[in-house]
Amino acid sequence: MHSERLYRAIAIAALSCAGLTRALNAAVGGVQVWPVDPLVKVFRDARPARPGEAIAEVARGEHASLQVVVRADADTKGLRAKLSPVVLEGGDASLTSVTIRFVGYVPVDRAMQWKPKPPLHEVPDDFPDPLLEEASIDVKAGQAQPIWITVAIPLDARPGVYRSTAQIQGTAGGEAFFARQALKIRVYKAAVGRPRIWLTNHFGVISNHMKIHPKSGSEAYDALMRRYARNMAAHRQNVALISPMGLASFRVGADGQLDVDFSRFDKWVEIFKEEGVIGRIEGGYVASRQGEFYSPYLVRTYRVVDGKVRGARVKPTSPEAHRFYGWYLPVLVKHLRERGWLDCYMQHLGDEPILTNDWSYRQVAELFRKYGPELRLIDAVLSRNLVGAVDIWVPRLDLLGRDWEFYRARQKAGDELWQYVCVFPQRDYANRFIEQRVLKLRLLYWINYRYGLTGYLHWGYNRGWGSNPFTHTTLKHPLPDYLPAGDAWIVYPGKDGPLDSIRHEAQRDGVDDHTLLSQLGERDPAAAKRLVSKHVLDFDQYDTDVEAFRVTRREILELLSK
Repeated sequence: MHSERLYRAIAIAALSCAGLTRALNAAVGGVQVWPVDPLVKVFRDARPARPGEAIAEVARGEHASLQVVVRADADTKGLRAKLSPVVLEGGDASLTSVTIRFVGYVPVDRAMQWKPKPPLHEVPDDFPDPLLEEASIDVKAGQAQPIWITVAIPLDARPGVYRSTAQIQGTAGGEAFFARQALKIRVYKAAVGRPRIWLTNHFGVISNHMKIHPKSGSEAYDALMRRYARNMAAHRQNVALISPMGLASFRVGADGQLDVDFSRFDKWVEIFKEEGVIGRIEGGYVASRQGEFYSPYLVRTYRVVDGKVRGARVKPTSPEAHRFYGWYLPVLVKHLRERGWLDCYMQHLGDEPILTNDWSYRQVAELFRKYGPELRLIDAVLSRNLVGAVDIWVPRLDLLGRDWEFYRARQKAGDELWQYVCVFPQRDYANRFIEQRVLKLRLLYWINYRYGLTGYLHWGYNRGWGSNPFTHTTLKHPLPDYLPAGDAWIVYPGKDGPLDSIRHEAQRDGVDDHTLLSQLGERDPAAAKRLVSKHVLDFDQYDTDVEAFRVTRREILELLSK
């Protein structure tokens, strides 16, 4: 019996070397293997598609992503995979930075409040999203299991076609199997280089749901923060929300007056600079609403009372606000200048001012214009009545489209213009919800290129992990009554750091698309405009055909490689 199993495994390995494994693997537990474009989400009930090579086409400096799917008629135990050397055809070069991860599934229990037409998949159901860190995985009979393969392409890689084989093994129905899937990576001469847009996802250095729980300020805590920063930089994030006021230590000085220590702020900035995120620094919010969403803003202040430091929230026009910011802002500006950070620093005031409270936001801005005129002001805004109060406008994507003539005038006037998405917009707009097509997230950065937007902001790198992001993906919210799945985070908690997701990979690749389009626009503006317009038809209209997108990408790479 053992010799029969061995013979069967050897036969399968020998016959499937070209990657056409579907018929061959049926001999053991009905195992089937096939490639799927990583822009396509593979659901548990997926059926085998046409076998062939898994193909990626990339510029130097990018990451080649490939997706291989395994399905068996019997329960699969210990499914695992490895790659043979990724070698250049007809040459002696190879690609050595390879990561293999299994795609995990999370339940989407409630659909977006305003669904796109047509939706990608029915809700509720399990959707593919997290990229797991387990070396092997068990899969139930009849369920598809994607394997996510990432190959980093060095900037000095030799152009050409590289080939490898994914070697997949496990037991199905109690019998061992071995399968292969051919991989092909075409590396073009084009090189992606540094991002041309500013990108921030707001984060918190939190470890809930991880196996580690370091104390704030400890070496272990700083090491965890460094892992977050490294992950952000690897996915093209180049702006970090680090609050000097939130991290500062306000204290009573030797003269009995208010004093401040920026040591913690400095440490955070240094870590994010060392890991390649900064870039730019976003100074955290100093104002918040007095009550509900429509209420005016109050600002945070500190003062010494009876020998102790006391904090308060006060009106921005109050004497106390002028007293504190008249002292604090010159001290902050002096510190930023001494550290060489003033030119890359941006200051948030209050999040999402709207028509009913924009007047109080302007009052906050007046404080900063008076006492810290060197600081550039940035915020996500839901009102246009902020000319002179904002230097870097970050309107929501749907409002950007609705009021495009106004925002284009702000660009021409010299203001910087970004975009953001969150729980809104929905329907057919690009966003990053789990239930949407992957390509819609990637096209967010094509929108940046088409409309000359210099940045992208999102509030949720890992801010809303809640009770458990692997089991609860929609979160309670006052308006609307819940956040759609994927709005509150784009990474998941691993054992001792963040786990990537399909969406996080798409963010990285979308920023690289933007960089390539920018390079092409410098050489041939008409060609860049023609190609981006194939897929971004309007602010809320896109061509999301994956095969058509690959054709466009190939043309960009070919034009840049001439």
